[in-house]
Amino acid sequence: MKFFWVTGALFGTLFFSLLAVQTDLFRRLSPNPKNTLLSASNAPSERDRWMNIFQNRRKIGFSHTVFSGKGGKYHLQETVFMRINTLGMVQDIHLDTKAMLNPDFTLSEIAFEVRSGLFDFAVTGAVSGNMLSLKTKNAEGARTIDIKIEKKPYLVSGILDAVKSAGLKTGETFFFDIFDPATMGQETVSVTVIGKEDIQIMGEKKNATIVTLNFKGAAQMAWIDDSGEVLKEEGLLGIKMEKTSRQDALFGLPAESSEDLTEVASVESNVMIENPEQLERLEVAISGISYEELRIAGGRQHFKDNVLVIEKESLSDMSRVPDMTALSENEKSFLKPAPFIQSDHEKIRNLAKEIVSPEDSPAEKVSKIMGWIHENIEKRPVLSLPDAISTLENRMGDCNEHSVLFAALARAAGIPAKVEAGLVYLRGRFYYHAWNLVYAGRWITADSLFGQFPADVTHIRFSTGDQQQQLDLMGIIGKVKLEVRVRGERQTPDL
Repeated sequence: MKFFWVTGALFGTLFFSLLAVQTDLFRRLSPNPKNTLLSASNAPSERDRWMNIFQNRRKIGFSHTVFSGKGGKYHLQETVFMRINTLGMVQDIHLDTKAMLNPDFTLSEIAFEVRSGLFDFAVTGAVSGNMLSLKTKNAEGARTIDIKIEKKPYLVSGILDAVKSAGLKTGETFFFDIFDPATMGQETVSVTVIGKEDIQIMGEKKNATIVTLNFKGAAQMAWIDDSGEVLKEEGLLGIKMEKTSRQDALFGLPAESSEDLTEVASVESNVMIENPEQLERLEVAISGISYEELRIAGGRQHFKDNVLVIEKESLSDMSRVPDMTALSENEKSFLKPAPFIQSDHEKIRNLAKEIVSPEDSPAEKVSKIMGWIHENIEKRPVLSLPDAISTLENRMGDCNEHSVLFAALARAAGIPAKVEAGLVYLRGRFYYHAWNLVYAGRWITADSLFGQFPADVTHIRFSTGDQQQQLDLMGIIGKVKLEVRVRGERQTPDL
């Protein structure tokens, strides 16, 4: 599921990779954490850094970072190129970030862009008081978004400089509220100083301080020298970065792509499942992960003692006039537009009116919208931030594009819709995937990519809501283990 590595690349600018994260933990906030607003006791030096990006010793890209001080503030500029293989399709992706940081390294201004094929997304913004004002630009044009912030936001690109300037001491942990342009929200990252180590970089022996950046159960490691220069980083699924020269970084842009990231991140199944759509019930033991950040129980999913039971939903008793008063205020919010789910856009509203009619029941509206997307949106991997308008304009996308376009059309048609993410079974493995949950008298799954309403029981949900909740999955990639125990064949078809 490409959203995770794209989001990780945006979120973890220090480590442009599949997830920009690595192995282990998102520790419980310690009773007495170090301050998250730091003053520069030792001003960082200016630098111009080039790094190669590798996956299992295969060069797949490079990054270039320029950091300088000017006018009492810090200027950060980063460029990244990666050649990525997803679902057997090789594509290039370009990420560009320009930012101005305050003397305490908090964010003042930002300009970010991601480009890949036909898809191009850009955002600019500035912080003023407790407000972050943003302007996004994609296929729909420009849109202004004002976000109220409770704490001064950092960019992940600047926090190692902040920690270094405050003095790296073994065992200390710092916490930062990070602005993530991929989700238009703030998330918490902890940085822990591990200790010292000698490493070989560019043919020289360097003494470096090891730190871990931890986020939602996932972590990356970075090696920093005494001047504050990042020498090396390591993350998930065999992806690493190493400092190099400009010539080496640019010489012969990577001819090879990464390994197929969808395959590398997938989870092996202990059994072959024939005809998943015919199953009424699936029981699977889950291990290797923490469940605290996940939305694993609820609705058709029942979870107890590390065993998950998923039961197929039925459409036989659906009401033609659902009781919207039964929804909580939070659930009603899934009728509203979101930054990447532009249900209020004229093109989305007009298309929804063409697809459904006022006389249709909620279930009929869902089926019609899902059918239109399944027939009209080409199924192919896309390396960009998924948004409804760009998907509609380009008429292509993977599960992410399908799910955000479905959510936008459903909301425009008066159907509350969420985006869910987790794993789905396909040919002997479980792959990361996104689908939808819609309210049609009760909450029911729908998968427009597979053309399933309700979705089959091999859809294992770990997150639900909008795209920001998908970040909860970052800590389980590469760790989750599944053991399918019980399957139940369908006895009678749903009506």
